[in-house]
Amino acid sequence: MSRAEGVQEDGPTGAAPQAAGVPVHVGVIMDGNGRWATSRNLPRVEGHRRGVEALRRCVRAAREIGIRYLTIYSFSSENWSRPVSEISELMGLLKRFLRHDLAELHSANVKVRIIGERTSLSRDLCLMLDEAEALTRDNTGLTLVVAFNYGSRQEIASAAQRLAAEVAAGTLKLEDITIEALGGRLDTAGIPDPDLIIRTSGEQRLSNFLMWQAAYSEFVFLPIHWPEFDHAALLGAVQEYARRDRRFGGLTARTGS
Repeated sequence: MSRAEGVQEDGPTGAAPQAAGVPVHVGVIMDGNGRWATSRNLPRVEGHRRGVEALRRCVRAAREIGIRYLTIYSFSSENWSRPVSEISELMGLLKRFLRHDLAELHSANVKVRIIGERTSLSRDLCLMLDEAEALTRDNTGLTLVVAFNYGSRQEIASAAQRLAAEVAAGTLKLEDITIEALGGRLDTAGIPDPDLIIRTSGEQRLSNFLMWQAAYSEFVFLPIHWPEFDHAALLGAVQEYARRDRRFGGLTARTGS
């Protein structure tokens, strides 16, 4: 996967100034599909299907609220330990989402970016991911970042390996390994760090999601399962974010100011 290096991106070209209290970047850990289904005596796969519907609602809501970057944790590198049948269904849902929703995302000026490792993925899936990025590369609206086959520890380790290789090759000095240098070699290079991370299902942990990038993120944990997520849930989380005082190791900066 190609990764940009250097400074972070500005907002989309020609975008209006960010509204007060609205986070620029929101990360979402979409948790609870299986538990939602089990609580209703439905197969787990039905929970995942309903989760895709919730994702569509989330993307529409993010655009309407004015969020510029939305990162969704769709499949972690640890999810390979799930039953083969469930993994197959998850892969199928992703493919269907890309086939059926890509044109609509493109027409809505949404830019799609995929982060995570692709070496273990099937060729047809990799081609679909490449197509989604290529088709929407020049779009200037919401950037939808899909964390697929992603794990933050592996991402950080891979970035460190790239820095070590550059030092060994003589193209980078040891003293030039800085926070910014490592950040510029992460999967998310060029994307601002998340202001807000939302997790559904009542769990209160990151689960190997954007651990480097979340150093100063605000967190909102919702008791609902992901298939229940809608515009009201996202708006409520954003309103909670706007009420908080953000501290970056120093002075307070109100989110709504």
